[in-house]
Amino acid sequence: MTDESLTGETKTVRVDRVITSGTFSLDGGTWDVDNNVWIVGDGSECIVIDPAHQPDAIAEAVGDRTVKAILLTHGHDDHIRSAGAFRDIVRAPIHLHRDDWMLWHAVYPATDPDAGIAEGGTFEVAGTRLTALHTPGHSPGSVSFHLESEGTLFSGDTLFQGGPGATGRSYSDFPTIIDSIRSRILTLPANTLVLTGHGSPTTVGAEAPRLEEWIARGH
Repeated sequence: MTDESLTGETKTVRVDRVITSGTFSLDGGTWDVDNNVWIVGDGSECIVIDPAHQPDAIAEAVGDRTVKAILLTHGHDDHIRSAGAFRDIVRAPIHLHRDDWMLWHAVYPATDPDAGIAEGGTFEVAGTRLTALHTPGHSPGSVSFHLESEGTLFSGDTLFQGGPGATGRSYSDFPTIIDSIRSRILTLPANTLVLTGHGSPTTVGAEAPRLEEWIARGH
């Protein structure tokens, strides 16, 4: 587990990344993965996006701040399997788009998330807000979160440095993810910082010129 701050301490809103390690399982296969966990807030409160794999380590990074919400970008098990344990530690509600609740129930058959996420839904923290953008394709309920005040988008597994998220498994669709990226993400300002579910950050401007290349290669 590693952690770092993506913004300077002088800013009111702070974005911290915690990198955790574990596995992702779907369609009978299991792979080792490192996940980006994003903590958005200030010195007193925060929102945690995708608390993957190591709930105690993430709680340590949160410290004594109040967690207002746990936001899940989608329902794949590497993003949600530790969310229940993290909720028990920080006592905050879990939000997941309802189109991915079938993935949630594969991990937690006896319980539901605390709330769904709607297109355009907002989440207030540290004097600013995150806005939910429904960006299906990697999964039906994939959501990106736009922190407009900071020129930042949390893209989950919809867009990475170098292309779209994977669409070769159950519940995914390549034309759908391309439409999500084209209509919901690449329409944002070119200098928008894209903080991804795995790997390194990128920007809208860095990725936009490559859209036709991704369409031609089919992934």
